[in-house]
Amino acid sequence: MPTAIDAARDLVDRTLKGDRAALARAISWVENEAPGSDALLDACFAASGRARRIGITGPPGAGKSTLVTRVARAYRERGETVAIVAVDPTSPFSGGALLGDRVRMAELAGDPGVFIRSMATRGSLGGLAVHTEQVCDVLDAAGFTRIVIETVGVGQSELEVAQTADTTAVVLVPESGDGVQAMKAGLMEIGDLFIINKADREGAERGAFAVRSALEMRTARRDWDPPVLLTVASQGKGVAEVIDAFEFHLVHLAATGGLEHRRRRRVELRLEEMVRDRQWREFVERIPRPAWDAVLERLARRELTPNAAAAHLLGTPSGATRSGRTEVDPGLDAADSGVDEEIDPEQD
Repeated sequence: MPTAIDAARDLVDRTLKGDRAALARAISWVENEAPGSDALLDACFAASGRARRIGITGPPGAGKSTLVTRVARAYRERGETVAIVAVDPTSPFSGGALLGDRVRMAELAGDPGVFIRSMATRGSLGGLAVHTEQVCDVLDAAGFTRIVIETVGVGQSELEVAQTADTTAVVLVPESGDGVQAMKAGLMEIGDLFIINKADREGAERGAFAVRSALEMRTARRDWDPPVLLTVASQGKGVAEVIDAFEFHLVHLAATGGLEHRRRRRVELRLEEMVRDRQWREFVERIPRPAWDAVLERLARRELTPNAAAAHLLGTPSGATRSGRTEVDPGLDAADSGVDEEIDPEQD
């Protein structure tokens, strides 16, 4: 009888051969953490690393989906294959993506060189689904040369897309110019290029000037000056210049070592997240629910400090804290907490 690993191998083989049904199923495995998904991800990770990942973010209403559609078409004209990961807000009823981006990208349907996948944020703090990067690995392994990640453009998703992509574009509209100085510093820091879309509106040049001025005031030294481009994505105007800017920046990163640095940082963050996730799961399995509730109740009554409560649940001796100080709560010992004391094997 085939095992989960056997099924994963078969799915990987078909995905790498360009089977679209297998690719869609593989992504669903990743999103749902299905049995065999770890083996699938391991195989895809080993086969990835060739695609260039482009992040497109910005506030709602900036025309990101229309721009992404035009960018995909322009890349196809240059012979590239394109995968689009559109991160949509989660439906409060079904928990799935609202699929608005995929509806707007319907004109790309039928092109064998384009694959579109909508993903739900699933309540993620930053807006990006937890498995977005893993899905990008699957698409990379499937042979797509350009992967475009579009975010909902709210919360901390701008930072997350910058950590997921090789190069990031921030899309704004002419009306953004008046308030660009008030934008949070993070948004201005992550952009490798800035796009003023809907530039047929009044104030486009003023908006571009405001963005350039804000960029000049940054204190951090950088070896790349982000260009500010004007587009009218609905008409295809300025899209070729955007593609050229993407490609030039990717060449720049490769030449200066920036691409390797970004990818190393990306896998480091991914490793940290996986370690935290596994440790948390092991912790939850180890701590009896009554013990958790008892400590939580004492914490709520201010009978314990958060440091002391965490130390007791973790079994840290004497309530040691990260700073090296200790917080001892004589009213709660290992028996009270429901946590088994750990025995040092070096001690008799």
